[in-house]
Amino acid sequence: MTGDTAVNRRVIEARHALDLSQAKFAETIRISKGYMASIEMGIRRVNDRIIKIISMTYGVNETWLKSGRGKMFDGADDFKLNQVVSIFKKLDPLFQDYVIKQLALLLELQGIKNGEK
Repeated sequence: MTGDTAVNRRVIEARHALDLSQAKFAETIRISKGYMASIEMGIRRVNDRIIKIISMTYGVNETWLKSGRGKMFDGADDFKLNQVVSIFKKLDPLFQDYVIKQLALLLELQGIKNGEK
């Protein structure tokens, strides 16, 4: 094994928290599946470029990735919102309307009228 294997373990932990396959994670951070497997086996180190891409793509805290200090996700709320928007945009307009109605119903269940905070 080479490099800081603790960083490699945190990359694995982040991938699992995001519920992504090794192949999908590798694809989104623009490295090969083989390179990703090498990282997870501790054969290759995680360089600063990969840390930066993981952080920018998934909102993973760079400090946490490098040192283990702090929370795994910087802006978990922002990441969740971006994830919802991304999924929503892929839906057929009829399903988008359905999602909006369901969200309004959920707000009512919480005792919040649509448009309030």
